Amino acid sequence: MQPGKGFGTHGHQDMEIISYVLSGALEHKDSIGTGSIIRPGDVQRMSAGTGFRHSEFNPSAAELVHFFQIWILPEVAGLVPGYEQIAFDDVDRRGVLKLVGSRDGRTGSITIHQDIDLYSSLLDAGQILIHRLAPGRKVWVQLAGGAVRVNDLVMKAGDGAAVADTAKISIIAEQSAQLILFDMA
Repeated sequence: MQPGKGFGTHGHQDMEIISYVLSGALEHKDSIGTGSIIRPGDVQRMSAGTGFRHSEFNPSAAELVHFFQIWILPEVAGLVPGYEQIAFDDVDRRGVLKLVGSRDGRTGSITIHQDIDLYSSLLDAGQILIHRLAPGRKVWVQLAGGAVRVNDLVMKAGDGAAVADTAKISIIAEQSAQLILFDMA
């Protein structure tokens, strides 16, 4: 998003909306009285539920903001609108799959009203991660930066990959990388 630009007030309903900032800062304001600045390492969840209005802007006059906004259908419609934002240190995400979102908010993650575990990781070149999948689960890997090999698939910044019908995946950083991993039913 360009400096000083953004999305004016607009509405959503029955959606879990996750914002994940890669660089810069994103200013959020909403109809339930929440206002915040989302920075790299922060994970924000808005539950639109019965109806929610919000705006998002780049508050900087000079710096771009690069972010993912992820939309997930909730398990049930008509939830009370809600908001949650948690900052995760780079140290806690380096070389591991750090749980940053889950159905039950376990281990200090944001609560997502869906059967999904959301992980974040920062990898140095050569680091290896193994993620085991329970039967019937699948994974989406979104590479935010760098390059990795997921099983035999080479991925570069911006690539995404779906993985199913396997008991585990291996992720090898071919260069420094940042990724988000979704483990879902």
